[in-house]
Amino acid sequence: MKPQRPQIIACTQLRDMKQAGEKIAVLTAYDASLTAKLEEAGVDVILVGDSLGMVVQGHDSTLPVSMDDMVYHTRNVARARRRALLVSDMPYRSYQTEAQALENARRLIDAGADMVKLEGAGDVIAHVQALTGQGIDVCGHLGLLPQSIEELGGYRVQGREQAAAQKMINDAQALQQAGAAMIVLECIPAALAARLSEAIDIPTIGIGAGVDCDGQVLVTYDLLGLTAGKRPRFSKDFLIEQPAGKGLVDALRAYVNDVKALRFPAAEHSFD
Repeated sequence: MKPQRPQIIACTQLRDMKQAGEKIAVLTAYDASLTAKLEEAGVDVILVGDSLGMVVQGHDSTLPVSMDDMVYHTRNVARARRRALLVSDMPYRSYQTEAQALENARRLIDAGADMVKLEGAGDVIAHVQALTGQGIDVCGHLGLLPQSIEELGGYRVQGREQAAAQKMINDAQALQQAGAAMIVLECIPAALAARLSEAIDIPTIGIGAGVDCDGQVLVTYDLLGLTAGKRPRFSKDFLIEQPAGKGLVDALRAYVNDVKALRFPAAEHSFD
């Protein structure tokens, strides 16, 4: 008799975790081998991020990543995923119209994703509504938007001005109203992330957004000290801190445990 496969975490479970105050641990993966290690470490959500453009393909931004790239890597991860919810990024210019968003989101769902992630608000709100209306779960993304890096003028903290902060809260509420099941908050002041997380019922996942988000996400390559060049301030090398005899899975598990216990992110990984 074959052993029973663990049930995949559902969006409703993530919302229950928010209500219960249990933090959600999220990490990126782009291949089957790393996915298996994330599963062993007990990660709740795996993100096939368009960050692969930089950490896998060697580009200086996420902009060159294609839909074919995302489908390929989503399939790789889906083959090894057992329990974690699987989210895939919709890459740059893959959701410029509602019809295009639907077509490309279905490609990622067919490749094995449980949810797709879109950056921004504005016109994107209607796209989120169109996707959720067709039964496709959506994760939003506010704050620093890597796909809009040219418009933003660089990798800078967002939402420090009062008007920008209020707009971000309004955008988050609009995304929730459109049916989004979760929102990533990237590089925003910790106090704003706390206010925003209180203002909506769906989970917020922070990256450089302080400890009061409902969960945290890192690029796994940063966590393992594999990133070329300077590590982002909001990240931490968990592998280098492991004692002798410990390894990769121990580092991944330390991240999960520190997120759950509110030990990560600390003040030095957050912004005022």
